[in-house]
Amino acid sequence: MRAFLSSRGIARRPAVAKAKKSKTLVARSLTYTVTATVYEAVPGQTDSEPFVTADNSHIRRHYGTKKRWMALSRDLLKPWGGKFDFGDKVRVRGISPKLDGVYTIHDTMNRRHRHCMDILAHPSEKLDLCTKGVKIQKVAMR
Repeated sequence: MRAFLSSRGIARRPAVAKAKKSKTLVARSLTYTVTATVYEAVPGQTDSEPFVTADNSHIRRHYGTKKRWMALSRDLLKPWGGKFDFGDKVRVRGISPKLDGVYTIHDTMNRRHRHCMDILAHPSEKLDLCTKGVKIQKVAMR
């Protein structure tokens, strides 16, 4: 475009119609159907270091489901060819109104599990859960 001189002698650009700004749509991530269970940070349900997760996060002594941490089976995690990575936020639907919500992936499950997720809970919460047909979806972070 060519600049032109205004009546004051100042170079100006001709007016150009502004394009409307459109919201950038984030590609919708895939939804996976998994089996949801609960685990506690105790040696019988983890390894010899129950308060250290697979991504090296440390579980505090007074943790609970309000912390919203989860473990995924290896087939869903990137190091083993999956689509999720440690630190990803995941929307969980289909367990219960109390436990549905957004969780952060911090741990992995034993290699024998496929299409499964584990919710971190404190033993005092006394949760015994095995729910099939739970939907998980990666939350896009902007």
